[in-house]
Amino acid sequence: MASESSRTLDRLRHHYEVERELAARLRKSTKEERTTLFATLYGELFDRVPDHPRLTRRDTPEDSKRKVASQMRLLAPFLKPDSVLLEFAPGDCRLAAAAAAKVKKVIGVDISDQRSATEESPPNLELVVYDGYSLDVAPQSVDICFSYQFLEHLHPDDIAPHFQIARRVLKPGGVYVYDTPHRYTGPHDISAFFTDKLECFHFQEWTHREMRKLLKKHGFSTTWVFRFGKPQRSALINALVDTTELLLSPLPHKLRRKLCQRLFPSVGLVAVAD
Repeated sequence: MASESSRTLDRLRHHYEVERELAARLRKSTKEERTTLFATLYGELFDRVPDHPRLTRRDTPEDSKRKVASQMRLLAPFLKPDSVLLEFAPGDCRLAAAAAAKVKKVIGVDISDQRSATEESPPNLELVVYDGYSLDVAPQSVDICFSYQFLEHLHPDDIAPHFQIARRVLKPGGVYVYDTPHRYTGPHDISAFFTDKLECFHFQEWTHREMRKLLKKHGFSTTWVFRFGKPQRSALINALVDTTELLLSPLPHKLRRKLCQRLFPSVGLVAVAD
């Protein structure tokens, strides 16, 4: 968390305590309340924590290009001129705009429009603003779904509905490509400075094994891990990743986290729709 290095311990603790309080409210919320509560609580977080990295970080154009290029490496093996790509939580839509040059159509799906007023979107990029549950996209109309550092922010009760949406819009044989923090190296939010538990806006983090089990329940029986810069279809490599996680599982959390910093920084998977 290099972005946190300039803040004092007191400011980090203030951020942690505020976010923990707001996350507790979100955990107790109903589905109906969450349709508006996410935006409300994030707004309150930024008001009460004015030195939040999301507010103070100033990415240069080069920083932005590097982030887009990093995510494009995950997507590149699956992008074709006739593909339809759907990105969950595209934020500023810079990745979506870059991908639009490679595919037939890109659909960005978010709870608000966060695009810069000074940046023009490509004509084949459509942004759909929704409530997080009811998505007006035709069934089996999408070739690729994508999300990056998004799933960990979902309320536990919203994980199943999310994967149900992804499975509904994907064509059979389509893929959901995503990256989310790995549990063994977490917590990956502000909680990490004060506890080993997820107490803030990362509501859950997974291992590859845990995520594969979850995906099977929602119509994604085949999954490929990202390793060595590309998706690995080899059953042996996928089994090796899962076995390594299993062997590391009994270790004390702090030791396991240290050992896994480079080995498992995140869970990067390709889930194939049945």
